[in-house]
This record gives sequence, C-alpha cells and structure tokens, in this order.
Amino acid sequence: MIVDGLTFVGDSLFGHRATTADLIAAMDEAGIDRAVVCPVKPRTYRLAPENERIADAARQHRGRLVGFGRVDPLLGDEAAEDADAALGELGLSGLFLHPWEETFRVGASLVDAVVAVAQAHGAPVLAATGYPWLSEALQVADLARRFPDVTFLMTNGGQLNISGLGQTDAELALAQNPNLLVQTAGVYREDFLEGVVERFGAERLVFASSFPLLDARLELLRVRELHVDENERANVLGGNLVSLLQLT
Repeated sequence: MIVDGLTFVGDSLFGHRATTADLIAAMDEAGIDRAVVCPVKPRTYRLAPENERIADAARQHRGRLVGFGRVDPLLGDEAAEDADAALGELGLSGLFLHPWEETFRVGASLVDAVVAVAQAHGAPVLAATGYPWLSEALQVADLARRFPDVTFLMTNGGQLNISGLGQTDAELALAQNPNLLVQTAGVYREDFLEGVVERFGAERLVFASSFPLLDARLELLRVRELHVDENERANVLGGNLVSLLQLT
C-alpha cells in the first residue's frame, strides 16, 4: 500500500487550492492508495470549519483519505478545544501544525496544550518544518523531547534548504528523539534521505507529496529511486503510516 503522508484540500489564503476530487484524481494518476489530508489556511482564518470539511471528505472517501485536524495554538483554550473536537467527535487521525502560516514558535510552551490533547487521544502530530525562527528542526525536536509518548512528523525533510547546518540540525533532531519522523516531500537530496534510512532506520522516513504544492508523481518517483532495499522502500512508501495510523 502506498500512503501519501501530506496533502491539502481547500482554498488557501496563500493562493493554492485543490478540491477533494482534484486530490483523488492526482492519487489515481500517481498510483497512490491512501493519503493524509490536511486543511489549508482559509481566507477566513478560521480553522475549525476547515477541520469539519476534512472530516466530511475522509468519511466520503473512507479507505482513500485520512484526515488530520489543523489548530492554531495562539488561540489558547480554544485551540485545545478545537484539537479535542477534531480528534474526538470529528474522528480525525492526527493534528497538523503550521507555525509559519499561523506565526508561532513550534517549541513555545503555548503549543503544549494542543499536543497534550493529541497525547490523550493517542494521535500523532505533523509539524510544518524548516521555517526560519519559527519551526526549524531543533525547535521541533525540543517539542518532541517534552512529549516522548507522542509521534511527531516533520515536513520537508526537516528543513527547506537541504544543506549545511540545516541538514545537520535535522539529523541531530532525529538522533535525539526516537519519536520523531521526517517526510520526503521536496527533498531533492537523495543522499540525505538515504542517510536517514542508513543511520536511523527506514521506520523514521515517510513518503509525502505536499499536493497540490508539489507534484505527487515526482515526489513518488523520488522515493522509488532511492538506493535502499525493497523492504525499506515499502516501509517508507506506506508501511510506516499503515502502522502509525492503524490503517486497514
């Protein structure tokens, strides 16, 4: 089973948009079986209604889509309530945090309240990572260290530049936190991805496309071309998320 670890549906404040039909069509074209789908930041700035739309899409396409709820920790108690609603009554499978678009530091103590909700529900937390000052790999690592029982996933290979100290920081974050995984989307350095598998194990790397921001076909090819054995590749392409999200 091929499982895409990050896709978006909705009309974003930042100009990109995709419908559920667009996503399903892209999955079919690329040969992707299931996908984690997250809300965009809407023009209204209100995330709770977007979580409801994601939940509806996941219900309508059960067996294809797995919904994650998005919350803004800056909202304090309201964010924790939104997280509880997303993981409880809406039946979503994880939380998505985007520190750059919501403008908060991912390692700040105010984030603990929503992660505590994820911990109570036994749900993973997906963090948009690689953004200067707000969500760099070692900042996500600090959050993961405070919640060792929660599984965290970093987008973008844990960085945007894929070089220099950013790459070293991503590797340090993985080395220090066994509950931290990294996604493949946008990582043009195949040697970095192969190094993650070699140093930390294939169970720490997860395929993701970031559709519609990136092309799902290219992102899938990126993993298919890695110099790893076929069992490792199968885990990266879907096995890790099947286990983490208890997919059947």
